[in-house]
Amino acid sequence: MLDIDPRVRVDVDSLMAAQHDLGVCDAIWRIAPGGKADAMSAPHLPKVAGIDPAVTAVPHTTAPAPIRTAPAPAAAPAPSTLIQDRLAGMVSDLTTLHELTERLARACDLESSLQEFLRAGAALVGARRGLIVLEPSDGLGPTTTIGLGLGRADLGHIETVPRAATSYGRILDGLPDAHGGSEVLPEPDAAPGIGGYGAPVDPRHREVAARLGYGASYALPLTAEATGRLGAAVWLYDEQAEPNDRQRDLAGLYVRHAAEHLARMLEVERSRSRLATVAEELLPSRLPRIPGVQLAARHHTGPRGGGDWYDALPLPEGALGLAVGSVTGGGPSAVAAMGRLRASLRAYAVMEGEDPVAVLSDLELLLRLTEPARCATALFAYCEPAQRKILLAGAGHAPPLVVGERRTEYVETSLSAPLGMLSCWEAPSVEIDAAPGETVLLYTDGLLRRTGDAMDRAYSRLHAAAAAAPRGVREDPAALCDHVLRAVLPDGDPALAAAAGPAGGVPAAASAVPVALGFPAPAVGGRTVHGEEDIVLLAARFD
Repeated sequence: MLDIDPRVRVDVDSLMAAQHDLGVCDAIWRIAPGGKADAMSAPHLPKVAGIDPAVTAVPHTTAPAPIRTAPAPAAAPAPSTLIQDRLAGMVSDLTTLHELTERLARACDLESSLQEFLRAGAALVGARRGLIVLEPSDGLGPTTTIGLGLGRADLGHIETVPRAATSYGRILDGLPDAHGGSEVLPEPDAAPGIGGYGAPVDPRHREVAARLGYGASYALPLTAEATGRLGAAVWLYDEQAEPNDRQRDLAGLYVRHAAEHLARMLEVERSRSRLATVAEELLPSRLPRIPGVQLAARHHTGPRGGGDWYDALPLPEGALGLAVGSVTGGGPSAVAAMGRLRASLRAYAVMEGEDPVAVLSDLELLLRLTEPARCATALFAYCEPAQRKILLAGAGHAPPLVVGERRTEYVETSLSAPLGMLSCWEAPSVEIDAAPGETVLLYTDGLLRRTGDAMDRAYSRLHAAAAAAPRGVREDPAALCDHVLRAVLPDGDPALAAAAGPAGGVPAAASAVPVALGFPAPAVGGRTVHGEEDIVLLAARFD
């Protein structure tokens, strides 16, 4: 006989069992059979699936003691479940980052990119308000501050606070945070208005914080590999709060990608600004003063720097030459070609301005010899203000529009090809007799294309806008240009900034640049805005 300890206890660890593929145990089993084991010669029942069946007690043995089991602890999640949950969370985070970065990539200019970045960052860190301070370290600008959930007055309050008193101001000054990283968190027991580095801030900042109603902030610097420091972003909490570890990780990854995108948009913005400045410098700095006629002009350079231009120059015997034109293509080469054509046309107008056809013929010959791969449209008008007579010729250009109290109609010009498309250009001229108080409006086709409509509907829109101009607007050519821009262009078009140009006929410099870099043009009011076209308006009102 073999004596066995009457109480045998077996402990099975659930995690160890899972690691050794023994199955998942929901509790720790304590097996305590009572009494002595039967004799080895006792018959055994056959095993089923490797498990011994229970053995019936022999009459002469003692009754088995009741089995006592320990209470089962709470079920522990399986390691595989934990891994699946973690993978699901990672996939969700990656999906969120992908969607936010895709939305940021669709932002087609610097301002919209900053606004999208601020909104996405607020969603990631769980804040409702914030601001971004753009201040490139190279000092070349542009510098701006954009707020989220903050009004102009709130931004004004923040901007008047000393930089040393703000978390984003300290980041701009290059001061690292206490943890050596890029994040600035409020102290857990900090009072409202105390944020970043755990140091008390300027009393004025506390007052501003109280007015704005936020209790904590979270700030991150914007740094790109190519340009260095761009600025900083700070998100504001209404109560004492801070993002958790997951939110900080997501915000850090998003900001790292967004900074590179903002750096690219910054370079694009600078290039457009420089190109617009060059284009403006190639155009007249002021319009001449000729007795009997009032002049006004509006010019908007598109984001790619097109070649639309205008000119007004005094000619002998009190005459006046008016010209508008457009060079094909875009970018610096088109701007340079525009400058050469405008200078050449001025010379031809002085020599033989009384014959507009001869002026355009000479210009076409020059274009064909010097730039055979480029073509251009142009319109030149020889005006005698004393007699209110206009003799004009056009080469593939949009017809002028005569606006007066009794009529608003297009001038019927002969259909002709643009300059540079035919071996020899020739088209008859057209003579116009303007009534006292009538205005002749010259423009480029960019004005029509920016409407987003078909050309026939764009012409109708322009005609209706000019015809609906009030009498007081018709008496001022600058006011008429502004009225036409506001009536023809969709809401939100950047060229509308030109409508606020200074009075007196001085062209308004409009270099705002919403744009499309490989993306579809945005839809405004159900219409597509073609923001890449230049716009030129030149108005001459005869007394």
